[in-house]
Amino acid sequence: MKADPFVQLRLLDLQALDSALDRLAHRRRTLPELAEITRIEALVAALRDDTVRAETAVSDLAREQKKFEDEIEQVRKRRARDENHLNSGAVTQAKQLQELEHEVATLIRRQGDLEDAELEVMERAETAQVELDRLTGERDRLLAEQEAAAAARDQAFVDIDAELARTTAERAALAPTFPADLLGLYEKLRADNGGVGVGAIERGRCGGCRLDLMNNEKSDIRAAAVDDVLRHDECGRIMVRTAESGL
Repeated sequence: MKADPFVQLRLLDLQALDSALDRLAHRRRTLPELAEITRIEALVAALRDDTVRAETAVSDLAREQKKFEDEIEQVRKRRARDENHLNSGAVTQAKQLQELEHEVATLIRRQGDLEDAELEVMERAETAQVELDRLTGERDRLLAEQEAAAAARDQAFVDIDAELARTTAERAALAPTFPADLLGLYEKLRADNGGVGVGAIERGRCGGCRLDLMNNEKSDIRAAAVDDVLRHDECGRIMVRTAESGL
């Protein structure tokens, strides 16, 4: 294949643009913010079950405490009624007085037992609330970090996409200036070789695969016409001669 030497040099410019596009696309896929968001999402998910359990425990203990409060209030009212009845002088028979006094004493004990049980539930509820507050605080901290990482990701996307758009436009203007056969060969080689289809010969080395050229390869290059499109026998990529080729 033949191509004007200056056209071949411009092929290096096209490769530079394509490599820049590849780097930008790779950067967009591998932003550290993406990994950070994924990490935080996993931590939040891990907290979710613990938080639900803690919320359930707080809710259950609140209902249990309310139940004790209601029972204690009922006992207090009944005790107050019986004490008022006892102190009113309306009951004069000894047996009835004894029964009433016994009932008041029973209610006093019952109230004490209920208050002790309520206190135990209140202590458990306080411990459960502390744990819930810790979990929700940790969740809120993680969500704030996630929001910050998402904002950084979005800004990085804006910057990268702007650079992608500029580089894509520059490539779109340059690509049509090449002969179809040369451009087609370059595109095929680039697709087959990890995005690199052409490289400059620099100090006796193939710029595509970075391997040193053999002496016989150097001799063949020196003997080639200036418009010959050279290919490296080792990697198959196009090699472009420059002032730094060292041949």
